[in-house]
Amino acid sequence: MFRQLRARFGGPLAAAVLTLLGIWLIVMVTLPQLQMIDYSLRPNLLPAQVGGPEDGWTLANYATLFANDIHRAIFFKTLWSSVLVTLLTLAVSYPLAWYLAKVATPRQAALCILLLIVPFWINEILRTYSWFIILAFRGPLNEVLMMLGLIDRPIRFLSGDGGVMVGMVYAYILFMVFPVYNAIESLDDNQVRAARDLGAGTVRTHRRIVIPHAKPGIATGCIMTFMLAAGSYAVPALLGSPGSRWFTQIIYNWFFEGGNWNQGAAYAFLLLVLCIGFMSLVMKVFKVGLGDIAR
Repeated sequence: MFRQLRARFGGPLAAAVLTLLGIWLIVMVTLPQLQMIDYSLRPNLLPAQVGGPEDGWTLANYATLFANDIHRAIFFKTLWSSVLVTLLTLAVSYPLAWYLAKVATPRQAALCILLLIVPFWINEILRTYSWFIILAFRGPLNEVLMMLGLIDRPIRFLSGDGGVMVGMVYAYILFMVFPVYNAIESLDDNQVRAARDLGAGTVRTHRRIVIPHAKPGIATGCIMTFMLAAGSYAVPALLGSPGSRWFTQIIYNWFFEGGNWNQGAAYAFLLLVLCIGFMSLVMKVFKVGLGDIAR
């Protein structure tokens, strides 16, 4: 990296950029994570007890998760729900990315991208509240469905995980569309035409040609979407019911309502480990490395 920066900007500026980058990584990323790990390994003590004989490293905060049936169930439910959000987002984003990259004219693609981006100029909380209004018991969606005669009475879309899934797919669709779009756009059109000339149908062409080429983009989108979904707080808090709590809500309660930062740090670190494990699994399944994802 230093050689590339030096060739482009010169030695002093390249050294300054790398120095600032290193400071940023240490101060904003490494030290907070180390502090969180240290907090997670210490008991929740009164200020007067900090530094005393009871203040030592312990795994009790981590053991709490596995001893608490409710928290453990919410943890695994968050895992599987985040995977489902990722798959749903991929299912919605892949056809859209293909259309933008290979079907739409430049004018159509620009218009479609603009329509995707403009809603994200609004704060995520406000966008989530808009879905709360749409999916409400007396909201526009129920009114339209009853007007069309498709349902006889309003449906409680916000009584389970359905509203959370819809809100998350909408909230994180850009993080899936653009990596997949960038990967498909670099595919040579002659490969697709050759596959069709040899008799391959649409499904087989995508399975044998497009998807293997787009693997880095798909992997990147899946990793980003899963990590955002697993770490989301606003969407499940606003669109979820009491029976559809997210693990981040438990972490929030430990930090800001229970006042137990040590327990909250342990739960947050476990969530971080979960995300890193999912990232490693996706990279192994798609057989891509960090270099492929970075491109």
